[in-house]
Amino acid sequence: MIIVGDIGNTETKICIINDRLKKIKKFSLNSKKIDIKKLNYYFKNYDFNKTKKILFCSVVPSTFKSLKKFFLSKTKVKCHELKELNLNSLIKIDVNFKQVGSDRLANAISVSNEKKNFIILDFGTATTFDVMIGKNYKGGIISPGIRLSLNTLSDKATLIPKINLKKMTKIVGQDTISAVRSGFFWGYAGLIDNIINLIKKETGKSFKVILTGGFSKLFKNQIKTKVKQDTDITINGLIKSSNLIK
Repeated sequence: MIIVGDIGNTETKICIINDRLKKIKKFSLNSKKIDIKKLNYYFKNYDFNKTKKILFCSVVPSTFKSLKKFFLSKTKVKCHELKELNLNSLIKIDVNFKQVGSDRLANAISVSNEKKNFIILDFGTATTFDVMIGKNYKGGIISPGIRLSLNTLSDKATLIPKINLKKMTKIVGQDTISAVRSGFFWGYAGLIDNIINLIKKETGKSFKVILTGGFSKLFKNQIKTKVKQDTDITINGLIKSSNLIK
């Protein structure tokens, strides 16, 4: 068995993988404060003696520390963080390694391919674009996250309530809620298309575009660029990277 996990700023996703690399269990926790009772519940029927590898990508060091302590109490198998591994055989990193989130590296590793180029668009706490040309990670773009921006707007503007983003067919809103929804929905759709086109122009390359994260389903069919949705791209990158653990 292999345990892999993605510790994001908001949510921590953990997945148990069997020896045939099939995902047999997947669950999520609040990254702000890991609930040990919940963690024990999710692992209550799990045999830790069968664990061969544990690998996380993390952008929240304190949360990784808490999970590492939990697994240390259950098994002698070391809990690794992705950036502790020598990733050179999987990916060539052409930017400052220290300043790239390990979740973004996991995404890049998942698609790393000598013959293809990828743009990975991740709708997380931030909306990120990562550029892979062959096996070379070239860097990316970080823009404000949709949920964070929506919440900030309602927190700072007294007359704007909390709003759930939905698909919009019209541009011009008829009230405050529809106006905000239109601004975010069409605004981000335009941002996505524009950034993808600028990446293509700057690099002179063509790309396959992959969407992941919370709002990927909402925008999948609403932008001009042809895209593929893959909500397991980070977990798949971790599974691929687990081969580096001996």
